[in-house]
Amino acid sequence: MTQVPNIPPFIESNERDYHDSGVPSTVAIAKHPLHPLIVTFPIAFLSGAFGADLGYWFTHDPFWAKAALWLIGSGFVAGLVAALTGMLDFLRIDRVKKYSAGWIHMFGNVTALVLTLINWILRWNHVESATLPLGLILSTIVASLLAISGWFGAELIYRHKVAVIGTSDRHESSINRSSIVE
Repeated sequence: MTQVPNIPPFIESNERDYHDSGVPSTVAIAKHPLHPLIVTFPIAFLSGAFGADLGYWFTHDPFWAKAALWLIGSGFVAGLVAALTGMLDFLRIDRVKKYSAGWIHMFGNVTALVLTLINWILRWNHVESATLPLGLILSTIVASLLAISGWFGAELIYRHKVAVIGTSDRHESSINRSSIVE
C-alpha cells in the first residue's frame, strides 16, 4: 500500500487524492507547469520588501525605504505574470474550483496583489514618509497573505494533484473512480 502523508489537512481531504494521477497545468512548457515556477519571484520580492521595511524601521536608513519601493514594484510586476498563469489554470481546470484550497489561494493572491499596488502607489513620491507605519503594515499583511495562500497552493499540488504531470482530465467534475490502483 502507498504511504500517504500523516499531516492533517486544514481543509477537505480525500484518501483517493493520494492515488490519483493528477491534472496537468494548462500553462506549461514541455509539460512543466509555469505557475509554481513563476510565483517564486513575487514571493521573494514581497517578502524582501517586508524585510526592507523592518530594516528601515530599525535603522531609519533611507536605503531600506528605497529598497522596499523597488522590491514592491518588482513584486507587483512579477505578481501580475504569476496571477495570469494561475488564473488561466483556475479558469480551465475544474478540479481547482472544486476545492476550497483553490478559492482561498486565488482570493489570497488577488488580495495580496491589490494591497501591493496600493503600497507601491502610496510610496511612489513619498518613499520614506509612506514606509512607517502604513507601508510596514501593508507589507506585513501582504507577506502574511502570501504565506497563507502559498500553503493552500501547495495543498492543491500535493494533496489534490493539480498542475502536476498526470493523466486525469482537466474537466472532470470529481476525483471518484470506480477502481484505484495501489
